[in-house]
Amino acid sequence: MRTIATEITIDATPEEVWATLTDLPRYCTWNPFIRQAAGEVVPGARLDLTMYPESGRPTTFRPTVLVVAPAVEFRWVGRFLVRGLFDGEHYFRLSEGPGRTTRLEHGERFRGLLVPFLGKTLEGTARNFTAMNAALRTRVQSARTAR
Repeated sequence: MRTIATEITIDATPEEVWATLTDLPRYCTWNPFIRQAAGEVVPGARLDLTMYPESGRPTTFRPTVLVVAPAVEFRWVGRFLVRGLFDGEHYFRLSEGPGRTTRLEHGERFRGLLVPFLGKTLEGTARNFTAMNAALRTRVQSARTAR
């Protein structure tokens, strides 16, 4: 198993961050990593997500939503071909910080036979998560100041 974990503080409430994070059709307007997203944010639903990694080709996958706890946690699991080959459990956890801020934990736990062979790919994934976090912060904070 291998875990990628990133975090960022956003100057907005967890509810404000949640609204942007779960507005999948608008990912194309702000998200540099997952530029196309569709589906219902409900447990058991399948999402259609297209990732644009910093290096490499766009990849579309259809993960299953596992957890939807508004303003607290959004989690899905995706698999490559068959279970146990390369599985990724992606998560976003939000917690309230001081002064109406949100601490976002964003990561993924990878399991499966291929994980030991994907070191460089997973390093790039961490950079993609960090870029997505920064873009989310910019989007949420700019929407907040526009009000």
